[in-house]
Amino acid sequence: MIKKTSLKDIAQLVGVSTTLVSYVLNNQKINRINKQVAQKIREAAKSLNYQPNQIAKSLKTNKTYTIGLVVSDISNPFSSSLARIIEDEADTHNYTVLFGSSDEKPQKAQKLITTLLNRQVDGLLIAPPEGTEAQLAELQQQGIPFVLLDRYFPDLKTNYVALNNYKAIYTAVQHLIDSGYQRIGLITFQTSLITLLDRKQGYLSALKDNHIPIRKTWVKELSIRSMEADVRKAVSDLTTGPKPVDALLFASNTLALYGLQQLNALHLSVPEQVAIVSIDQAESYNLFQTPITYIKQPLLEMGQLATKILLDAIKKNNTITQANLEGELVIRESTRVVE
Repeated sequence: MIKKTSLKDIAQLVGVSTTLVSYVLNNQKINRINKQVAQKIREAAKSLNYQPNQIAKSLKTNKTYTIGLVVSDISNPFSSSLARIIEDEADTHNYTVLFGSSDEKPQKAQKLITTLLNRQVDGLLIAPPEGTEAQLAELQQQGIPFVLLDRYFPDLKTNYVALNNYKAIYTAVQHLIDSGYQRIGLITFQTSLITLLDRKQGYLSALKDNHIPIRKTWVKELSIRSMEADVRKAVSDLTTGPKPVDALLFASNTLALYGLQQLNALHLSVPEQVAIVSIDQAESYNLFQTPITYIKQPLLEMGQLATKILLDAIKKNNTITQANLEGELVIRESTRVVE
């Protein structure tokens, strides 16, 4: 086994005390130390390939300079893009991010949170699955710093950063109506998450405010467990028959991807036969023959702000920050004005 370089090894090479080496490598009392000596110590540490003992350092400072991130699915473009932004922002503060996917399962989310806490992370960023309120309340009781990301629970007073989902969907539906579409279908998930409930309410309010009769058959709420098959059926039900919809709104990019595949299978032209709006962008949209109108979430602001709030909480800032950020409707060919 290769012997790990110690502070004593560096001190012997330079001819100074281990205390002085410690001060230099930890940037302590640096103004009192001769610059030439400090430079020799750093060069010696580099030549000996010195690696600081992070465990000992964390015991001394009570910090590991790591944060945990729990997303629903790291393979989803929304989650992976957000994770990268958080990773970059954390790095500017000398923090490292450890992350995992909950797959929308409360049990897996709990396992991930427990594992991350056992790794001594200083705080957590969590996109919580449905049914995790009790887990989060327990974290609060334990005094563990955390920030909810993308989702939140109205009955829990916690830090969170999310999209203003109601306004984003309302704006999208209003755009469809202004473009001449009247029979607008919504494909969403069957859930109690406020994120998706707000999206549904934004849709319903926009129809009501424009005096368009709301038809229950226009709204398809699907289980996340059998999503692909259910989306295909929902798209078929909404776009075929005697009174098909003339526009479809997908409440997530995953729903949209399966929905676009089914539209291709049905040989329906967009937007001539049905207009399309989705929330979030995905590279796979580029494979579809018509550029898709979508709601752009402020991922950069969301990731940076959530990280900042968490780092403030780690510093024992007990202020609760709740932010609902504005989205942007990116209008493309899939909602071209009806002639």
